[in-house]
Amino acid sequence: MKRKLLSLVMAGAMVLSLAACGNNAGSTGSTGSTGSDPVGTTVEPGETPSDEDMASQDITLKMWCIATESDSNRHSYEAAIADMAEKYPNIKLDWEAFENESYKTKIKAAVSANEMPDIFFTWSCAFLQDFVDAGKVYCLDNAYQEFKDELPESMLGNSTYGGKHYGVPLTMNIVGLFANMDLLKSVGYDEIPGTYEEFIECCDALKAAGIIPFGCAGKETWCVTEYLESVIEKSVGYETLNDIFLGRATWDNADVAAAVDTFQGLVNNGYFDPNGIALGNDEVKANFMDGKYAFYMNGTWNCADFANNEAFFPKVKVAEFPVINADKATLGQLIGGPSDTLAVAASSENAEVAAKYCFELGKLICHYGYLDGCGLPAWTPYGDTSAVNGLTQSVAEICGNATGYVLFGDTAMNADDANTYLSYVDLVYGCEVDGQGFIEGLANDIR
Repeated sequence: MKRKLLSLVMAGAMVLSLAACGNNAGSTGSTGSTGSDPVGTTVEPGETPSDEDMASQDITLKMWCIATESDSNRHSYEAAIADMAEKYPNIKLDWEAFENESYKTKIKAAVSANEMPDIFFTWSCAFLQDFVDAGKVYCLDNAYQEFKDELPESMLGNSTYGGKHYGVPLTMNIVGLFANMDLLKSVGYDEIPGTYEEFIECCDALKAAGIIPFGCAGKETWCVTEYLESVIEKSVGYETLNDIFLGRATWDNADVAAAVDTFQGLVNNGYFDPNGIALGNDEVKANFMDGKYAFYMNGTWNCADFANNEAFFPKVKVAEFPVINADKATLGQLIGGPSDTLAVAASSENAEVAAKYCFELGKLICHYGYLDGCGLPAWTPYGDTSAVNGLTQSVAEICGNATGYVLFGDTAMNADDANTYLSYVDLVYGCEVDGQGFIEGLANDIR
């Protein structure tokens, strides 16, 4: 029953995420702002080596990722890499991990300078498409044939451009509303409030009791978007937000302005830790686990770290953010979807080997990541999955009831637009612009 539920979750999530990224899989040209055929489709794949050929290789592959020591996915990478080293002892993987935000700058600079590693972590949709359009990504069509029975074609939709595959998906995640139930129970709540009105009443009760409702890492703007995008989506509906992110609609939307004001009202009401604006995500997450905040809005990859903390795990539950405007939004409209991806550089001297290695490594990272609770699997689950933690199973239930996904904004948009968007998110969190200033600025600066 669990495997059947996960299969339905994966299929449904990918169908919805295809809509979120503009259905790249069926297009004959770019879905980005250029409107032309992706340059990257001219980089044709070579012949995929056999297992015997792979075993006889004596090469070093270089890989970049974001699985730092403090990242929830670190163990899944380490376990997967160890398995690969055992299978292919002659292939050395020289891998480095970088912090999330700094990595975005590093990989973009490497692409521009044509100094990319053989294998690199990337986010899908527009983030990867910029690299594909520049002709810097190796096409994985040939290598995929060996793995298509284990990796559904639909799961590659977010990394398919002009009908060609350029990425190996890992796990999928959504933004979850995590709650410390000990703190909620201390003010009279046995469950996470299901309506927005009850949610605000709960925040007021927490504040009155001297408990900070929210922790948010202002030093890492993507953490702010986890809150802001959820508030906007549950105010205007996922289709409206999705169309804006994909450039099919303008930012000049009064409902979006009102939603931004709603978010800023939460800040001004003292629901957020005032010191959070100077903190990084690791610090904020640690504070949440230490009982400083009642709620923590962030990706469901955090289930792994929560499950591994024996003292904290019994206290935490996860839900989706409540609906703010029921005329335009519903439960089941979520921020997230399949995004985490591995890709191969077109410039790799061993691209054919790297492509097959990338698929095998991606399958293992997905497997161990799912067992650890770092997200739902993009690959078909295998082996004994009975030990998957209850928090991740709760996320699967939330995704099983999903009616729409909007991929994280800084991933759904192209690089330049994403940077502009994030700069305005910073201004909103710092209360330097209101909702009207937010939509007018973005409508003017993103065309």
